[in-house]
Amino acid sequence: MESTVVTPSAEAPHRCGLVAIVGKPNVGKSTLLNALVGQKISITSRKAQTTRHRITGMRTQGSTQFVFVDTPGFQTVHGNALNKSLNKTVVGAVSDVDLILLVVEAGSFTPADARVLALLGQGIPTLLVANKLDNVHRRGDIAPWLQEMQAKHAFAEFVPMSAKNPKDIERLLGICEKYLPEQDWWYAEDELTDRSEKFLASELVREKLFRLTGDELPYTSTVVIDKFEEEPPQKKGQKRLLRIAATIVVERDGHKAMVIGDKGERIKRIGMETRVELEKLADAKVFLELWVKVRSGWADDEARVRSFGYE
Repeated sequence: MESTVVTPSAEAPHRCGLVAIVGKPNVGKSTLLNALVGQKISITSRKAQTTRHRITGMRTQGSTQFVFVDTPGFQTVHGNALNKSLNKTVVGAVSDVDLILLVVEAGSFTPADARVLALLGQGIPTLLVANKLDNVHRRGDIAPWLQEMQAKHAFAEFVPMSAKNPKDIERLLGICEKYLPEQDWWYAEDELTDRSEKFLASELVREKLFRLTGDELPYTSTVVIDKFEEEPPQKKGQKRLLRIAATIVVERDGHKAMVIGDKGERIKRIGMETRVELEKLADAKVFLELWVKVRSGWADDEARVRSFGYE
């Protein structure tokens, strides 16, 4: 990762390091990443497997800069080319970091969680983040569960919490801080992500797509940005303009009809919700055109998986 070294001006020793967030699909990793960074950079959806890329988010607080790596949920169900690519991303992400956060649901440990845990070596300190603590009705049940978890892996610490609780997020940041090495920051203080606006645009379209189609649409549907053009403000006080054209790629004609919706209502709504959110995130005026194309079997085709931007 090449970046400019930025020296902070505070008196305390400066810390900076990589923190990987890992866990099975749909355990709340993206929600946690957004809360830790303090702004939405990773898409969240109730549909399992919505994060497909390693997304880096930064938070600079006091004398410490946290560089968070979000990973796809480790795929154990299908062995297609897309999932193999996703799993390679997870293994790559956990091998070169200073700290790992293994996110599980508080009080639960499934075979899918066990498969993720099996990827983690003993060499890198790992915190067990017991997320969704607010869903546990009897707090007394957590103590025996934590003892069971201690027997499974030499976790550095246990952090029962809820990613939706700001106090819990502050506490987690405080715990992470002491595991990061003393060194200069890698990014400017106000940077939030190393992902481009073009990438964030495709992620937002995909989020709205899954949110508005429910469980009917297979997660192999993807979004390709065909055009991304930036125009400077025409007059003083105006915002810059982003002109974006994107294609939603689906596997079947039936899925295409589902995405378009009755009289085009659903695709209009996907476009409108994406545009509103992107205008806020990018602080720009956005023109967005959306198309839908059928490309059956793309998730099983390694060359096509790569051409759609997966590693």
